[in-house]
Amino acid sequence: MQKRLYILLGIIVAYRLMAHIPVPLAEPTQLKQVINSVVNSSDFGGFLNLLSGGALASFSIVLVGMSPFITASIISQLLTKAIPKLEELHKDGESGRRKINQWTRVITIPLAIVQSIAFIYILRQTVLSGNTTVLASSTPLEWVVAVTAMTAGSVLLMWLGELMTEQGIGNGISLIIFAGIISQLPTTLASLGSALFSTANGSLSVFGWFTLPVNPLMFWVVLGLAAVSLAVLYILVKVNEAQRVLTVNYAKRVQGNSSYGGIKSILPVKLIAAGVIPVIFAVAFLSLPAFLGQVLKATNNPAYHTLASNLILWFQAPVPGSFTGTALEAMIYPAAYFVLVIVFTYFYTGIVFNANEIAENLQKQGGFIDGVRPGKTTEEYLTRTVNRLILFGSIVLGIIAIMPFAAEFLLYNVAGISNTKLSIGGTGLLIVVSVALEALRQLNSRALMVTYDDY
Repeated sequence: MQKRLYILLGIIVAYRLMAHIPVPLAEPTQLKQVINSVVNSSDFGGFLNLLSGGALASFSIVLVGMSPFITASIISQLLTKAIPKLEELHKDGESGRRKINQWTRVITIPLAIVQSIAFIYILRQTVLSGNTTVLASSTPLEWVVAVTAMTAGSVLLMWLGELMTEQGIGNGISLIIFAGIISQLPTTLASLGSALFSTANGSLSVFGWFTLPVNPLMFWVVLGLAAVSLAVLYILVKVNEAQRVLTVNYAKRVQGNSSYGGIKSILPVKLIAAGVIPVIFAVAFLSLPAFLGQVLKATNNPAYHTLASNLILWFQAPVPGSFTGTALEAMIYPAAYFVLVIVFTYFYTGIVFNANEIAENLQKQGGFIDGVRPGKTTEEYLTRTVNRLILFGSIVLGIIAIMPFAAEFLLYNVAGISNTKLSIGGTGLLIVVSVALEALRQLNSRALMVTYDDY
């Protein structure tokens, strides 16, 4: 157990070191200053920076991150469901799944190359349009080296993620994104603290008895955010831990002088069996149109101007105060986010929870669920039960995912506070809590397995 945890921590440290190795393009300090101004100018840039663990602001070699691998996973899983031969291969067992995983890795490389080129192209056009000469003298060879470095960084990150998964303490992709988000926490808390203790607009008077050296408005904002965060945290933990327990009976079998079975067991069915993967998939899927819009905008071609503007407007998280569209256009992103979370929850649960396989295994072992016939009837019962649970669980997950957007607009309209980046923090909180609970659950089950003989 200790060895596994040390390996996990070592990989996280290696990832955080890689996040600070800049792409060899220009003088790192100047490049970082320029990129910071570009990142902070849009919520989309801030969101990508959060998921990449600050790699975007540093223009690091792991800037592309896990995005190509996540996209490749979605493609391979969709193809597995669509193509019968691939579905047979998936049902083949470990060897079949290993082949599909290998194809997923192969698909990741061209996707990483395309995304690396797109990132560099957007950066170059954005920087040059700002009359900055930081990237003006870059040679074609330097661009090739930069794309190679970013692609290699993405592939290396994919490998590190798989090494983490092999340790049996959580999903590697989720843990890397988790580590990236957590690494941004000190910066967020520091900026919140500096705003709270800034007394330029006066101090907080407590019943006229004494004054606290804090900003009065920020004090109530921070207090409100803390209360809401704790409430959301509580709901998230409850939703993640909720499960339906099915009783399984095993028939008694007699072999010679010994009898086997005749015992009761349980089959727990989680409310959200897919965990945090639907949220990560939804975010990755939603970022593609906005990313395409940024690429088209960077071309400076008038023919693409309207399409690029609409893609950025509709598929970029709306920021109160700086959003230029109508109220209906502001609802497109949260509505799409909500729907995609539900869709991906159904989609991914169908992959991780195979009712047919579970029904077959129970029948082979002489087990049956209380009041349900073995075989086909058990499969139908399990499918029906899981679908009901997913419907409720995915709607709750979707509501929690879009709550920060509503909070942002409420803060802006009531208190006049803008650019709080709550939508970024809300998604981050959702990912962090779900990944932490999943890792803790796997850690506990492994610890129980290791220490079982002692008890």
